[in-house]
Amino acid sequence: MSEGDPEIARAAIFEIIENQIEAGTPPETQRTLKRLMAEGRSEEEAMKLIGCVVTTVIFGMLKEGKAYDEAAYIKALLALPRLPWE
Repeated sequence: MSEGDPEIARAAIFEIIENQIEAGTPPETQRTLKRLMAEGRSEEEAMKLIGCVVTTVIFGMLKEGKAYDEAAYIKALLALPRLPWE
């Protein structure tokens, strides 16, 4: 069984983030991207940090059967660069 291509997974996660920014839902996604970049991170690094939050949410939904919790997602975004598992 193949473990998959990490670049495909990364592109999918980045697409989720880009869609959130384009739709403005939640607005905290774009605000977090801008904040992280203002703190000196590159756009790529900021996207990866936000991607960690997206991945954690998806993992929780799939593995633990949790429903999407936007308030928890926003809270994790606002806590960046501290990662959800820290």
